[in-house]
Amino acid sequence: MNNYPNFKDKETFKKAFKAYLEAKYAIDFEKSTPYQQYVVLGEMIRYYIAKDWNNTNQVTFDTKAKKVYYFSMEFLIGRMITNNLMNAGVYNVVKEAFDDMGIDLNEVEHQESDAGLGNGGLGRLAACFMDSVASLGLPVHGNCIRYRYGFFEQGVVNGYQVEHPDRWLKDVHVWEIRKDDQAVEIPFYGYIQMSTVNGKLVVEHKDAEYVKAVPYDVPMIGAGNHIVNTLRLWSAEPASTYPENDAFQYARNLREISSMLYPNDDTDEGKLLRLKQQYFFVAAGVNGAIRLHKKTFGTVKNLADKVVFHINDTHPALIVPELMRILVDEEGLPWEEAWNITKNCCAYTNHTILAEALEKWPVHLFKRLLPRIYTITEEINRRVLLEIAQTYGPNSKQAYDMAIIKDGRVHMATLAIHGSFSVNGVAALHTEILKNIEMKVFNDYYPGKFNNKTNGITHRRWVAQSNPELVEILNKYCGEEWIKDPEKYFPLLLKIADDPKAQKEFAKMKKARKDALAAKIFKEQGISLDTNSIFDVQVKRLHEYKRQLMNALHIMYIYNRLKSDAEFKKNYHPHTFIFGAKAASGYVLAKKIIKLINTIADKVNNDYETNSLLKVVFCVNYNVTYAETIMPAADVSEQISTASKEASGTGNMKFMMNGAITCGTLDGANVEIGELVGDDNIVIFGMTAKEVTDLYEQGGYNPWDYYNNDERIHQIIDQLTNGFFDHVDPNEFQMIRDTLLGKDNYFVLKDFDSYVKAQEKINELYKDQKKWLHMSIVNIAKSGFFTTDRTMRQYNQDIWHVSPIQTVKAPAKKDTEAKAPAKKAPAKKTTAKKAA
Repeated sequence: MNNYPNFKDKETFKKAFKAYLEAKYAIDFEKSTPYQQYVVLGEMIRYYIAKDWNNTNQVTFDTKAKKVYYFSMEFLIGRMITNNLMNAGVYNVVKEAFDDMGIDLNEVEHQESDAGLGNGGLGRLAACFMDSVASLGLPVHGNCIRYRYGFFEQGVVNGYQVEHPDRWLKDVHVWEIRKDDQAVEIPFYGYIQMSTVNGKLVVEHKDAEYVKAVPYDVPMIGAGNHIVNTLRLWSAEPASTYPENDAFQYARNLREISSMLYPNDDTDEGKLLRLKQQYFFVAAGVNGAIRLHKKTFGTVKNLADKVVFHINDTHPALIVPELMRILVDEEGLPWEEAWNITKNCCAYTNHTILAEALEKWPVHLFKRLLPRIYTITEEINRRVLLEIAQTYGPNSKQAYDMAIIKDGRVHMATLAIHGSFSVNGVAALHTEILKNIEMKVFNDYYPGKFNNKTNGITHRRWVAQSNPELVEILNKYCGEEWIKDPEKYFPLLLKIADDPKAQKEFAKMKKARKDALAAKIFKEQGISLDTNSIFDVQVKRLHEYKRQLMNALHIMYIYNRLKSDAEFKKNYHPHTFIFGAKAASGYVLAKKIIKLINTIADKVNNDYETNSLLKVVFCVNYNVTYAETIMPAADVSEQISTASKEASGTGNMKFMMNGAITCGTLDGANVEIGELVGDDNIVIFGMTAKEVTDLYEQGGYNPWDYYNNDERIHQIIDQLTNGFFDHVDPNEFQMIRDTLLGKDNYFVLKDFDSYVKAQEKINELYKDQKKWLHMSIVNIAKSGFFTTDRTMRQYNQDIWHVSPIQTVKAPAKKDTEAKAPAKKAPAKKTTAKKAA
């Protein structure tokens, strides 16, 4: 057990908490603020798990365990306080003690800022992975950049998105520990000088500009198992030597590296900064891992047996040439041996088939910024092409398709594929598209390298933490063991899917969560929602292929129908459409779509003839914490991307696990959701992935045909620019009209009729609450497959092959196994004074 006894019972904790707070802030406890209480609680938890954290590292070292280093540009971990309390097994002790002391734990939890370490699904997935690997006892550690600012904090002014700096580090980050002794200096620019000394290659990097990477370690606490893994965040700081002739410019450049996620790369300067960020955290993480490996084993020759470097998306693909640089330049290994080690150390997860997301860097920038890494990449490319020529002959199409460097650019996905022993997709459909269409040439050349690992979510956050009413139901019908294995226990709900008493409990649960969301929206935006209406939710990154635009156009159609069709209006069940999304700051069309959604909301919400039946809300600054309130409240999960474009999705899984019905295309993991729940428990519409692919290849789609032949489409397209909207210039949405009638690359108009029919089906189904609740319960019952515990087991069984570690054998405290905090709005001020 832990040697920090302050959490053993509530009386001990109350005494320790009060003493710690008064000592830290030199004030009377009664005068403390919720923020001060949060800082003290966070530090006490960190001290509490410190022994477990140290033991985890020590046991891994002592047993010479194989380890995984998971590199990702994003780890969207959100607030950590509640998750850490629960996983450490002390939530109930703290809650009871705070109740006695007159402190609102919910209010204290709200003092923590969401960690600004991600943007969307990629980062949230990585965060779920970290929770699961720790809970499974797998030695898997994350590497990322310690961004001073997050993606951005979103505001809405006159319907337009505005971006504010996300200053999440403006206050203390209680979870991190700075590790100066493990800092690494990273070179940029300069030039390479090679020579041979005693028959060995000597490489010198001349006139380099160095940056010091300083690690900040954040604990990733396993659920009740005393395992604490590490998320290492790298911060850019001045190196021991720097250019004295331009120290101010050096300082500015340095600061940018760990300033913010995804700087605009429309210019060469932006591209250089992104590439610099990627090499910065890759080089720091790989060097740190090699240093620890040599300390453990004294050699790098067994690296492939003991280390996996996991490349999450293309951003960390520079692991491949950086590892080669270390093995060849610093360790003196022959190229062939170094390459054999490298390609057996690295594994790559592909998250997309979108061309813009498969990074390609201009050679002239790559070569200037990373001279040695470029020469190594060039040599990898030369040797790979020689090998390919042995199979397909010289100058073959296959050689061109598989070249790392071509057309003046370095192709990062290609580099990752050649340099890895495993390449995985993240949903069954996505992987099949990779293997048989987008990356078929690689799959043919490397048989067996491609595999599927369907994404998941951590049920500990997205049910146990976010939905206390559902926790009570699951404990009742599945037993409290569900928290350890939802895939095993959730199906027990199938027995009660048609039981009227159970259905009533599920309906009550959903109503409570809808009430909580409605209260939050009213408090923050002043919009009143009918919680008996259908809560139809689309929350995700704003991108054309995700088709928030189709959702918006459909709302315009519904409004038109309500205004003109009395019979339709009479039979229409009230429907609330809820959006949440951030658009990249340079993505003009995406930001215009946000303006359109808000303009529609202004129109329909203020029409007293229809607003009892139709409401629209755009949730401002959607993030992980907001999602914890939104996901459990949804009746309908909008997963309407153009088929073949969404690799997987994880929002669809969070909604499903909380009982929402998916309205979606056969895209990403929607396919697997549909297979699990059956056709009667999901609403599918639109073209299939094959139909979309065929249409791209063969052509034949003309959006004007739909405009001219479908009166509904004709009307709403015209309304974009004919003065239909009251408070905008008639030309405000000309760009959207031109996009839809120009190319409509994501087939919004082609799938529109099918989407209308799907929405009509949903409105009718919801009126039959017995049928709807049956569908909802079946979705929860089948959602256990989508836990990241399952995903991580599959990664480990098929790719990593690491053994679980164990620090102590003491069982977790029973009272925290499946307990969840009650979510309620934070109080206006602390009630600590009442305790006096």
